[in-house]
Amino acid sequence: MGDGAGGLAIRVYALLAWTWVRSAAQYPVSMTLLGLATAVVSALDVLAITLMFAHTPRIAGFDTHEVLFLYGTSALSFAVADLLLGTTERLGLHIRMGTLDTMLVRPVSPLIQIATEDFSPRRIGKLLPGIVVLVLALPRLETDWTPGRVALVPVLVASGVAIFGGLWVLTASVQFLLVDGHGATKAVTYGGSFLTQYPLNIFARDFVRGVTFVVPLAFVNWQPALYVLDRPDPLGLPAAFRFASPLVAALVCALAAVAWRAGLRRYRSTGS
Repeated sequence: MGDGAGGLAIRVYALLAWTWVRSAAQYPVSMTLLGLATAVVSALDVLAITLMFAHTPRIAGFDTHEVLFLYGTSALSFAVADLLLGTTERLGLHIRMGTLDTMLVRPVSPLIQIATEDFSPRRIGKLLPGIVVLVLALPRLETDWTPGRVALVPVLVASGVAIFGGLWVLTASVQFLLVDGHGATKAVTYGGSFLTQYPLNIFARDFVRGVTFVVPLAFVNWQPALYVLDRPDPLGLPAAFRFASPLVAALVCALAAVAWRAGLRRYRSTGS
C-alpha cells in the first residue's frame, strides 16, 4: 500500500511539473536563454576554483581535479535536489499569504504542490556545470579505479540528492514555527552546497565534526570521496563512514518527513 501511495505521489508530481513545463514552453526562446544564463551563473564557482589553482598547485593537499571532483558531485547533487524540492523554501510565504490554506483543501499533498510550483526547464541549466565538470575531472583523477570506487560515484551523487532534498524539506518545516525562517533555510541548503564544493579539511576540526554529526553535510560527498580518492580521514573516523551516505540520506529524509507531518498537524489557518 505504501508503494502504491509513493507511486501515485510520483505520478502527481510529474503531472504538475509537466503542466508548468508546458506553460514555460509557450516562450521557447526565453526559456532557452534563461536556461543558458542559469548555467553560466552556476558555473562561476568553477571559475573561482580555477583562479585559486592558478596561484597554488594544491588546496589542503588536494589537486585541481580532486577539488573539481568534489565540486562536480556537490553541484550536481544540489542542482537535482533544487530542481525537485527547492521551492519548498517558499512555505513561509504561503503561510503569511494564506495560500497554504488553499493547498490544504486540494486532493494533492501540499508538499507536492509547493515543490512543483513554477517548475521550469530553465532550472535544468543548473545541472550542466556539475555534469561537465565531472565528465572532465573523473578520467584525470589519480586513483585506482576498482569496481567499488566506480560503483560508489553514482551512489554518492544519489545520496547527495537525497540529503540535500531532505534538508530542504526539514528546514522548510521549521517555517511552521518560524514563519520568517527563509534565511535559515538558505544557510543550510545554499550554504551547504558551497561548503561541500571544497575539501572539508580546510575548515576547523570542530566545524567538520559539526557538519558530520549535527548537519550531516559531510556525507553529501566528502566521506565517500575520501574512499574514491583513497585519502585518510582528517578526523580519524572509522572507514565505515565512507559508505554511510545512503544510510544518512535515509535518516535525513525520514526526519524531514516526520517534521513536515508534525508541522502540518500543528498548523492553524491564517483565517484569510
